Amino acid sequence: MSIYEKILNKEESISVVGLGYVGMPLAVAFAKKVNVIGFDLNEAKVNLYKKGIDPTFEVGDNTIKETTVQFTSDETALKNAKFHIVAIPTPINQDKTPNLSPVINASTIIGRNITKGSIVVYESTVYPGVTEDVCIPILEKESGLKCGIDFKIGYSPERINPGDKVYRLENIKKIVAGMDEVSLEEIANVYRLIIEAGVYRASSIKVAEAAKIAENSQRDINIAFMNELAMVFNRMDIDTNEVVEAMNTKWNALNFYPGLVGGHCIGVDPYYFVYKAEKLGYHSQIILAGRKINDGMGEFVADVIIKKLILANKLVKKSKIVILGITFKENCPDIRNSKVKDIIIHLKEYGINPLVVDPWASSTEVKHEYGVNLTDMGGIIDADAIVFAVAHKVFKKMNWEQIDALYSDCDNSEKILIDVKGIFDKKKLEARGYCYWRL
Repeated sequence: MSIYEKILNKEESISVVGLGYVGMPLAVAFAKKVNVIGFDLNEAKVNLYKKGIDPTFEVGDNTIKETTVQFTSDETALKNAKFHIVAIPTPINQDKTPNLSPVINASTIIGRNITKGSIVVYESTVYPGVTEDVCIPILEKESGLKCGIDFKIGYSPERINPGDKVYRLENIKKIVAGMDEVSLEEIANVYRLIIEAGVYRASSIKVAEAAKIAENSQRDINIAFMNELAMVFNRMDIDTNEVVEAMNTKWNALNFYPGLVGGHCIGVDPYYFVYKAEKLGYHSQIILAGRKINDGMGEFVADVIIKKLILANKLVKKSKIVILGITFKENCPDIRNSKVKDIIIHLKEYGINPLVVDPWASSTEVKHEYGVNLTDMGGIIDADAIVFAVAHKVFKKMNWEQIDALYSDCDNSEKILIDVKGIFDKKKLEARGYCYWRL
């Protein structure tokens, strides 16, 4: 009997290692069909899940309360599973090189607890070769077992889009790869239990690893192109959004917009490709150029804010700037690699300490990660400039009275509104006399 059949009959279990924005929804989805062990080193996070609290807002508290996932921070529980899924984040170091420490640590833990006949599948984004060249040796060393004989390995890149209620885990096609035909078939069958959109069988693990990096690098480059246009159009006094709207009337327009590119994927994955390419003697030109542009957008926005303050006859150092949003994307509590922090950093270079409001973000996490104290919206008065940095629904629903109440008592022409996400109607703002700018 195959591992898939044993899992389906609940004779064996699946383990999900890493219970964040990717791993937790994955564990919950599988638990609707089979037995699942959800493991994470963060005991506080595990305790929240056990209490029925979903800090990620990905599936909701009620779903967490009802799930049959065995949440644990005890690694020995992994011995009770035969199919292990690794959903650990793979960040970058300060020098933009890959930080494989999390995936190495996860491999070490699994290696200590893996049993014969198991399959280990990595979902973490890595450059081609990491699964076979880095992870397998660790698993073999820690377990004393031989890959291909005692256990098998595969790769299936995560494609979850945090905060997205349309494109969910179940309706996004899943790329799967195995070290051989047998493991590929087992992995494909297991994922088909929950992936309604079906699976795509990649020809090799390296192809699957490369596909993940390629798809995110492609998106990064397209946004970089729009960001470069936005910076040039700003000098030409042309509204970028109006250009995009006109351009999108053609059937093959790609519909990309300028913006801050952060998060755990698009702002990180291209550096994994660049790192591996340079190891092979190739210096990236397009991808690295795109990254440079996107990494500089926070500074560009900050400079625009300063320029608008000066043009409005404000004393820069004494100006009160309010930034609405610090998560890396709208309607999501994820603050990883948020580029809003770059706006804050560059404003501080001018002697400005902006107030930051974000009802979605954890004040504890923001303080720990960025050294920023979040402010409640109710405490915002006498602002000189409001920066709508993230398009949370709660910000988009604000009416003119609520927005006006945030500013100091002055003429509308002195009320600076920076619309990074282009969420407002430009004509309406300008009709009200606001000093309005959007990316």
